Amino acid sequence: MAQQVQRRRLPDDRTASLIAELKDLLGERCTTSASEREHHGRGESYHADAAPDAVCYPLSTEEVSAIVRLCGKHGAPIVAFGTGTSLEGHVAALEGGITIDLKRMNAIVEVNAEDLDATVQAGVTRKQLNAYLRDTGLFFPVDPGADASLGGMAATRASGTNAVRYGTMRENVIALTVVLADGKVVKTASRARKSSAGYDLTRLFVGSEGTLGIITEVTVKLYGIPEAMSAAVCAFPDVGAAVQTAIETIQSGIPISRVEFLDDRSMVAVNRYAKLDYPEKPTLFFEFVGTEAGVAEQAERVRELALGNGGENFQWATTPEERSRLWQARHDVHYACLAMRPGAKSWSTDACVPISRLGELILYMREQTKDAPFYVTSLGHVGDGNFHMGFLIDVNDPAELAEAERLNGVLLQRTLELHGTCTGEHGVGSGKSKYLRAEHGDAAVDLMRLIKTAMDPQNILNPGKVLPAN
Repeated sequence: MAQQVQRRRLPDDRTASLIAELKDLLGERCTTSASEREHHGRGESYHADAAPDAVCYPLSTEEVSAIVRLCGKHGAPIVAFGTGTSLEGHVAALEGGITIDLKRMNAIVEVNAEDLDATVQAGVTRKQLNAYLRDTGLFFPVDPGADASLGGMAATRASGTNAVRYGTMRENVIALTVVLADGKVVKTASRARKSSAGYDLTRLFVGSEGTLGIITEVTVKLYGIPEAMSAAVCAFPDVGAAVQTAIETIQSGIPISRVEFLDDRSMVAVNRYAKLDYPEKPTLFFEFVGTEAGVAEQAERVRELALGNGGENFQWATTPEERSRLWQARHDVHYACLAMRPGAKSWSTDACVPISRLGELILYMREQTKDAPFYVTSLGHVGDGNFHMGFLIDVNDPAELAEAERLNGVLLQRTLELHGTCTGEHGVGSGKSKYLRAEHGDAAVDLMRLIKTAMDPQNILNPGKVLPAN
């Protein structure tokens, strides 16, 4: 069995009293079912599970506020839960307490097509929003792969395959409605696209991972669906050639929509999982959007760069069906890799460096992991200097856990030496909190702790996440 988290707990009588009050408030929407609690104590990662004492399903901001007030009265920890796709232990209830599952808060509040924005409840997923927008000619571009909730994406400052063109959640969230640790409700901004009025509260909560407040509504930017779109895939003789092509594409100012890198091991996994026949070599997936003429020009310029770096088998995908098939292969890579070692879990880690240093980092880690006792993959959104490594480990094998921990540390130490960040998009959670001081310095982390203490003096909001233990 995986290592179980040691955690503080409220005394049983206080927990029972809290749950009784929550059931009075919510009825059957407060549950202590063992299966529900277990489901809400884990994400999509190797991190040890830690189940809450109860799970609540609110329907409104007012109900979230009432739940938080009751938890504050009893000093009970609170973990917000979206779709459970996090990778750094964000949703584990390390100290027990209550999980607030926001999936039933899935209303699209309003779409302002003329202003290119939409306001949704936190449980709305990106696919749900885009399906709703289909007839408006607009779409929401941030695509982390999983069909994550907009509230969870804001809380973890998610990004994904489109970030090179459209930015991350940091750039695409206009305003939030947030429930604070004392139950008060704050609206962080208006729908205006710029403001100089006071502190930027929106950015304070984007990426705070539920440690400063619980996001219940999100106002996001929308974009026009491009007139034309095409995609391509190209294999390369080695990792260096593939990454160099991505770097040259960005440095040339080509307004590419997506450029994704999968190493040879990832391509082996994708072919086996999806029954495809791509060359099992380091590969780039491209997407081009714009006018018909603009797309054709972008694609031709990238093709020339790819061929100049030894690219081969440059394949186009122009119909919606072909593009969907191509990008589904990219989105399935996590599960494809898991299938390479049934029963294993993926220690999935990410890093981000200035794009000019990306090739150096990936090649360095290829050398460092060549003798690893488990399957190792590299892939990522290389257009913005972000890539991921996956270590397929037996979580019941202490030696494999230790080696994965060591290699993760090697990656992040080298990343920081190259002026990068320990997490480009996975967030901090409990998995990467120990690297925060190395990245930001003592003064910055101490300032973060001051903010946390001022806003959550009882430390009930997702305790044990983001900030290092000492």
